[in-house]
Amino acid sequence: MSSTTRITVTLPSDQVAELRKLTDNVSGYVAEAVARQIRHQLLGDDLRRHEEEHGSFSDEELAAAHAKIFGSARSSQDADAA
Repeated sequence: MSSTTRITVTLPSDQVAELRKLTDNVSGYVAEAVARQIRHQLLGDDLRRHEEEHGSFSDEELAAAHAKIFGSARSSQDADAA
């Protein structure tokens, strides 16, 4: 288990009320949300750096990435857009 640091975070009361409806482990829930946001930010930074070095992703590359993430079945909306 990694080390932890206690901090104080101020949130709107209505958000805290909704959060407590979702979980009895508020700290764990918030820690997971922060970790997800950090991963999202780091991935975005990596993608921007890649595009700066290699140019924009092609439609084919984007479609392949989408298929890997969400599966290869395309929705009718995707097919209509193509």
